Amino acid sequence: PEDFVYGEEDFVLQAAGWEDEPGSAPSRFDRALLERWDDRMERGLFRYRLGPLPTRLLPGPMRMVAQLNAQRGTERRPPQPVLSLRQPFDPAAFNFTRLRPAELLLRLRRPRRPDPLLVAINASPLERGHVLLLPDPARGLPQALTAPLLLGGLEAALLSAHPGFRLGFNGLGGCASVNHLHLHGFYLRHPLLVESAPARPLGPPHGPSFLTAVPAPAFLFYAADPAGLEAVARDACRAAERVADTGLAYNLLITRGDPPGGPAPGGQRGLRVLLWARRPSFGAEAGAAFNVALCELAGYLPLPAAPLFEEMTEEEALRAIREHLLPEPQLLRLGEDLARLLAD
Repeated sequence: PEDFVYGEEDFVLQAAGWEDEPGSAPSRFDRALLERWDDRMERGLFRYRLGPLPTRLLPGPMRMVAQLNAQRGTERRPPQPVLSLRQPFDPAAFNFTRLRPAELLLRLRRPRRPDPLLVAINASPLERGHVLLLPDPARGLPQALTAPLLLGGLEAALLSAHPGFRLGFNGLGGCASVNHLHLHGFYLRHPLLVESAPARPLGPPHGPSFLTAVPAPAFLFYAADPAGLEAVARDACRAAERVADTGLAYNLLITRGDPPGGPAPGGQRGLRVLLWARRPSFGAEAGAAFNVALCELAGYLPLPAAPLFEEMTEEEALRAIREHLLPEPQLLRLGEDLARLLAD
């Protein structure tokens, strides 16, 4: 993979508006990623050829985005069996040391930082530009979030000029399909309610907030500018560790968004990090319409079959999602515990 060396001068503090086409004002990062991604698609390195995907907004206040991706439903590699929230890395199972060299796109490097992040294609993509961010695959780290990886994901979000470039993490028991440390990055040309819904504070002003009027209640961390990235990465990672310590699984999303209290004067946006605590889900559930991972929790529904895509309602989607969630009072108690933890 080619080195992509970046510094704070490469951060795009305010992304383009939603009315712009995705390619109208790409950043240096967007161009590098998408040009190489398109090249790998032309060379046949994916499990299927991805064209424009049918997409519709489900009627209802949650403004959920449904998208038909039948090939992903049938062609993707079966998820690895996950039996524990603390399952160790298994070198005998599929892992990212087995990627072909051509599947690697970029090596993200920050001067004076020792550990680069590899950017690789996801061979079963959700959308154009769906990639994996990998911290030194040779170390064999299991899928348990680390602050350096989360910081790298936050910086990658700011390297993109596209308002719909998001990054996310599926933990063990939260529909992680490979137990080898990685983030997902993907472009989606639709706003999501989780980017703008207001949240209520759980403790001190700079601590986590609780986001409720969204498809799945979440703990919200916010960085108004690059100076806040390290603190958010540290706090969100500590919170995720505490969630796992309580026997719960977690998912996480990084997206551009409004401050927790609502839109800022002048429309300035920072980065939102959403952390979902949920009941562990081990293996695909028989009869489930779809697996509930970070995309579904955020209100983005990649669906594997045309009838499901055409007939899905907001009520049905919310019912499927909320089967995996805790009652809101229990979540709120957990959030108060996280706020105390992070205030120490």
